[in-house]
Amino acid sequence: MSNICQVTGRRPHSGFTVSHSHHRTKRWFKPNIQRKRFWVPNEHRWVTLTVSAKGIKTINKRGIESVVADLRRQGEKV
Repeated sequence: MSNICQVTGRRPHSGFTVSHSHHRTKRWFKPNIQRKRFWVPNEHRWVTLTVSAKGIKTINKRGIESVVADLRRQGEKV
């Protein structure tokens, strides 16, 4: 499963873990990605999306129909 949110576009970023002595080691900051099914009432079907926690909040705020319409406008297959 890819680590990219279909709604917000969040992806892993690299950075440093900094210790108390300021010793820096490379690490990855990964988004909270989950596969989630959403019911789309106007299509009478379930849609499975790979979304981050912030993407789920965006869907709750804007509505699944609006988000799916935006994804299709961007050329993503839903």
